[in-house]
Order: sequence, then C-alpha cells, then structure tokens
Amino acid sequence: MTTAQHKIGSGFGARSTAEEVLNGIDLSGRLALVTGGYSGLGLETTRALANAGAHVVVPARRPADAEAALAGIPGTEVGELDLADLASVEAFAGRFLGTGRPIDILIASAGIMAAPERRVGPGWESHFAICHLGHHALVNRLWPALKAGGGARVVTVASSGHHSSPMRWDDVQFERGYDRWLAYGQAKTANVLFAVHLDKLGTEHGIRAFSLHPGAILTPLQRHLRPEEMVERGWIDEHGNQADPEFKSPEQGAATQVWAATSPRLDGMGGLYCEDCDVAEIAAEEGEWVGVRPYAIDAGEAERLWKFSAGLTGVPLG
Repeated sequence: MTTAQHKIGSGFGARSTAEEVLNGIDLSGRLALVTGGYSGLGLETTRALANAGAHVVVPARRPADAEAALAGIPGTEVGELDLADLASVEAFAGRFLGTGRPIDILIASAGIMAAPERRVGPGWESHFAICHLGHHALVNRLWPALKAGGGARVVTVASSGHHSSPMRWDDVQFERGYDRWLAYGQAKTANVLFAVHLDKLGTEHGIRAFSLHPGAILTPLQRHLRPEEMVERGWIDEHGNQADPEFKSPEQGAATQVWAATSPRLDGMGGLYCEDCDVAEIAAEEGEWVGVRPYAIDAGEAERLWKFSAGLTGVPLG
C-alpha cells in the first residue's frame, strides 16, 4: 500500500514544547477554535496559539470556569457548548457563523477517558458521543467558516488508545456489555477515521485534517481513575507524584496538536496521524502501541463511520 503515513523528519520530537514548535510562526490575524481549550492540554494549546498571535475561541460546557482559566491569556473568548448535546452544538455554531468570521484552525481537544458507563442524547455511549459525534456535528455545522478560512486545518486529538479497539460495528454503543477502556479506544479510533474522511472531503476547499497521539500526560483527563489504579499502572507513586519518566509535561503534550495545526512542513498533506511532533509510521505489529493501526486510517472504514455519524446526528456536510 502506498501511503504518506511516514515520518518526515520534522526536527522536533517527544520532548518538544508547544512554544518551541511555534518558534518563528506568526499567527496574527488568524482565528483558532479549541474545544476543551481551558483545561489540561487544551489550555496549553490555547496559551501557545494566543502567544503566537492567534485569536482563540474556546467553546466550554462550563463557561465561568473557562473564563477563570483563560483570564491571564489575551486574545481569547469563551462560548457556551456542550458536545454531548446536539442542540447546544447547533446553537453554538449558529452564534459563531452569525459573526461572519472564518476559522483558520480548529482543534478538537475535548474528550473523556475511562469514564463509568453513561448514556447521553438518545442513548449514545458517552465516549463515542463526546469525543466523536459532538465534534462530527460541530465541524460540519462550522463548515462554511472553515471554507472561508481559505486553507483551514482541522486537528482531532486522538490517542494511542486507538490500538485497543477498532470500530465495533456490531455494538458501537456498548449495549451488550460495557468496558470503559474499549469504549475509550473505539472513540479514539473514530477520531482518527474522522480526520481521514474529513481530509478527503475538504481538500478541494483547502481544508486539511490531521489526528494525533499527544503522549502520556497527567491532566484532568484521568479524573475517572482512582489513585490506586494509577499507582498500579506505574503512572504515579503512592504520594501522587508522577512516576513514569516517559510521561510528558502539559507543554510537551500540547506540542503535537499545535505542530499539526500550524507547521508549514505539512502544507499539501492531510489525513495523517501524528505523534511526537511528526507524522507517525503505521504500527508494525499488535501489542506495540506506537504508530497508527491500519484499521484507523482505512479509507473505507472512514467513509463508513462518516455516513454512520451523519445518520446519527442528522447533520449534513456544510
């Protein structure tokens, strides 16, 4: 199979920070939208983009919390959005489109991990609904603004967690038994597949899409894990301090999504999965959670997911 899914020698790596990958890049006059942009990696992403000159719109389920978190970062604004509620997605998109502004960068950073079983909307499994379906609806609702950007990039924050599960077409909503890690894994596979098909649809309009694994980082994303679980996994010690030397800092964890959203090295490319501030290789074998699994970048699977998601959300492209 011929593919562009190979490292390009970006000059950056696992320990690069968001600030470093933006060195020399001026985002003045550009508008970025970052979901989850007021907590964890999203907050560091917002900070880095704003410091490079971008105006950053941060949709938030808890606007007051977002305002407080962003208080020291100039060039940011908050809008109300709940990705688990399609009416909220429609309302946010309508308000934004009403401003007539184009979108140059959209980073889908919001998500949940290993959450207890919860149903949202018409009974959708929460990881799939929040990590994928909400973003599917949001991007499609904002399509006119992305086209108006004249070269927009859409970046979905996936994870190496996609290695744990392909799309479970026989039980996408986990109606026959719930596993929180498989639910997370399927949602992250959906994030990767979404970028593959979005890039196919967007190329003619100058819209390119990427997905990525940010690395392992201690952030509020772990809020559903008990401390003893993280100790057992070797992530933290018994005092709650980071114990795994492979973990990144939040500034390092935000770097790959910022790189994917802004790097001129990616001009003319798209539909690719990235990690450690470079395009990733296709995973060599099962069991090694490095690179991207072939099922997550399969064009047929990506188109199937797109049609499935459009049917569930009722949101047509554009």
